[in-house]
Amino acid sequence: MLPAAPLAAYLRLRLRLLARLLCEIGWWRLVLGGAMLGLGLLQALASLGGHPVGRWLLPLLGAGALLGAHRQRADLPFLASAAPGFRPWLAVEYGLAALPGALGLLAVRGYGPAALLLGLAPLVAWAPPARADAATRHRWRSPFRSEAFEWVGGMRATKGLWLWPILVALATWQRAQPLAPVAGLLLWLLVVAACYGIPEPSPMLTLAARTPRQFLRRRLALGLGYAAATAAPFWLLLGLGSAGGGAVLAVALFWLWLLSMVILCKYAFYPVVGHIRSTQGLVLAVGLLGAWHPAYPPVMLAAAGGLVWQSQRRLRAVLAT
Repeated sequence: MLPAAPLAAYLRLRLRLLARLLCEIGWWRLVLGGAMLGLGLLQALASLGGHPVGRWLLPLLGAGALLGAHRQRADLPFLASAAPGFRPWLAVEYGLAALPGALGLLAVRGYGPAALLLGLAPLVAWAPPARADAATRHRWRSPFRSEAFEWVGGMRATKGLWLWPILVALATWQRAQPLAPVAGLLLWLLVVAACYGIPEPSPMLTLAARTPRQFLRRRLALGLGYAAATAAPFWLLLGLGSAGGGAVLAVALFWLWLLSMVILCKYAFYPVVGHIRSTQGLVLAVGLLGAWHPAYPPVMLAAAGGLVWQSQRRLRAVLAT
């Protein structure tokens, strides 16, 4: 049995942090994004939940998302020093986070996948945190310009330069399957997005920025330029398959649009890592799950306008200090 008082205190603290994050996001962006995310999740649940094999993917995807978020948590060292027996607290937290997904699976009679999700989610609490970057011991020459510091440090931390040729090779091997390059694009998007999850120190930002608008333009130009160059093989494979030129162009523009939203999220909520990653995850989830809905274009345009305004406002405040 877990001591009730410390566990309740920890859960109350997490709820307060969540409430603070939601207030920071803003109620109107939260309502629009939450509605689209909910509709997308319901669509995914209806599509995969009715498939005998697809329904088993849902608990694996849910546990994988929890695992990625857990390994990047910044408070794990603090919890380990302040409360050595904190792992069961995390297990309860992750079990509660997985409960809505399990209830959704139960609604489509996915009893086995629901049990699997509730069984895997608490186990994530015992996964080790991501290792600190060991680049200071093993120097290597990055193919990216030093000005694109997100790509230099991010690709080193995520091992993206090792993963990229593997993804391209797998997509080429399975090029007869239209979903192969699409899956490669999705995985590569997650790798690139991870590069923008950690804010740079404010002195770097101050040295690189003249005005907030110029700074954002430069970050978007560098990020989208390298992203387009590395995603081009997947777009080429998609074009060589059954997809037409118009479909390839639409996929490419949508992919770059999502990445630009991820970059804007970084500076809209700078320098709070938790807020940055949470909003980036929300943007990606809404974009990938809700793109089918006719309300998606106006919602994303409104979100983009809000992120541009918020990022310039936050940068202006940082540069003024």
